[in-house]
Amino acid sequence: QVQLVETGGGLVQAGGSLRLSCAASGRTFSSYAMGWFRQAPGKEREFVAHINWSGGNPYYADSVKGRFTISRDFAKNTVLLQLNSLKPEDTAVYYCAARRGLGVTTPRGYDYWGQGTQVTVSS
Repeated sequence: QVQLVETGGGLVQAGGSLRLSCAASGRTFSSYAMGWFRQAPGKEREFVAHINWSGGNPYYADSVKGRFTISRDFAKNTVLLQLNSLKPEDTAVYYCAARRGLGVTTPRGYDYWGQGTQVTVSS
């Protein structure tokens, strides 16, 4: 069992930065791939980034590539998402998720989810 809690969301102007954190509980955190997704009002949940259990092979959606960075801190059982050069279209609730095996881009592939953290980017 894995429990996930996201923090770090907020209101930022376009061009600004935020760092989201996802704290995981559970002794097997290191064996899970971790993903970040986001959901804007009236839209489906969409993939943002994932990283494998080893901390390698980060993979990004085209819309965030070059602006967002995913990483994991095994000592703190935490996955981070650094958001730079934010745009109004990045406004959404951001969720972290965990699954055994390799990271995938579909939400249905993840077994555990956090409650989400709101990111709002003003123009």
